[in-house]
Formats: sequence, C-alpha cells, structure tokens
Amino acid sequence: MNEIIIKVNQLTKKFGDFTAVDHISFEIGKGEIFGFLGANGAGKTTAIRMLCGLSIPTSGAGFVAGFDINKEQEKIKKNIGYMSQKFSLYEDLKVWENMRLFGGIYGMKTADINIKTDRILNNLGFISEKNTLVRDLPLGWKQKLAFSVSIFHSPKIVFLDEPTGGVDPVTRRQFWEMIYEAVDNGITVFVTTHYMDEAEYCNRVSIMVDGRIEALDSPKKLKEKMNSQTMDEVFQKFARKATRNAD
Repeated sequence: MNEIIIKVNQLTKKFGDFTAVDHISFEIGKGEIFGFLGANGAGKTTAIRMLCGLSIPTSGAGFVAGFDINKEQEKIKKNIGYMSQKFSLYEDLKVWENMRLFGGIYGMKTADINIKTDRILNNLGFISEKNTLVRDLPLGWKQKLAFSVSIFHSPKIVFLDEPTGGVDPVTRRQFWEMIYEAVDNGITVFVTTHYMDEAEYCNRVSIMVDGRIEALDSPKKLKEKMNSQTMDEVFQKFARKATRNAD
C-alpha cells in the first residue's frame, strides 16, 4: 500500500448504552478509492463524523491526513474535503462566489483562487454559468460543482457522502470520471453510496453491519469469497445480518 492517509484502530463511538461504531480498524492508502458501504443504521455517518473531526471517539485511535482524530480535529478539517448529498454549497450565491468563499475558508491566496476558479469553470464548461445562482443550476451541475469545490484546496483526502443520489446513470458516470481525475492528481477518495454499481469502481470496499466492519477487500475478491456475480448480491448477503434500522 502507498502512503497511509487514514488509519484507524479499534475506533468506537457510544451514545449511552448504544454502540454506534464498534471497534472498527482499517487503513487507506494515498490515491485509493475506498467505498464505505452499509445499510441505514450500520454506523457509517457516525464513523465519518469522527474521521472528519466532527465527533470525538469514545475509544480507539485514528489518524487522518497525518493528524490525530482524538486531538487534532481542527487540523483534520483544514486538510480534507467534504461533499454530502446536500451538496455543501450556498444556494443563494453565484457559482464563482461559492468557489471564492471556499477558497478563502481554506486560506488560499486570492490570486490562486482566481486562477483555479477560471480553470475549473473551463473544465466543467461552466463559463456561461459563472454568474448563475447555484439554486438555479440543474441537479447534475450542482453535484459537479460541489465536488469541484470540495477539492478546490487540493486536500489529501475527500469524503463523499452519497454524492450521486437522485441523478441519472449518465450523470453518475460523468461524476465518477471526475473522481478518477482527482485520484490521478493524488487525492484519496472515501465514498459512501447506495448504488452497488458504484462500489465496483472502488479499489476496495468495506461493508458495515450494526457498527462493525464485516467485510473489507476489493470488489473482485469479495464477489469471489461470497460466490456472487455482483456487488449488490454481496451487499445483500451481509445486510441481511443487520438487526438495527436507524443510523
């Protein structure tokens, strides 16, 4: 494995008597696309919040982009990108204003922000939409913009929380082409999805069930181990073991 970008050991989060994340351990290398799968209630969201420095673990250790998730949450936030299904954009700002805002939040210089804004607008074919309010963009365009903004500051890793929800298969494929390009530029991708065809695009996937990681390997090897033709079949076999139904 290349340089380790995420490493967690026995990571646990409890809420009273309820164990949302139960002693999970894994490593993710630089430039890897890591799929983080699990049914609703599996504990994915809670785990991601800890990895992003938004929630303190109950126990266990972990490092993200070289920073301790127990002690260096603010440093983690500055060195990661994040995109949720809700796009993480300001709907009442123009396209270019969102880029400038997020560049500023991450401490980029104005000149660098301007150069990168122009480059991204060109790459996305958004030059004519530069002054459009984000709320007026089609759904697929919003997602492409949100992803571009999430990696605007060239983070070591970007967390994508169900980023392609609600769009058509063609747009989803285009979105994944953007993910591949980010990986080619050295960015590690941590992605959750309910689309099992997207799991096939990952280098490795983990499957959480009731707070624990029940499987972790490449899609090909998981299918072989589970005697399945598709990742959907693999996922269903594990998901049937779940006993809880709320995240």
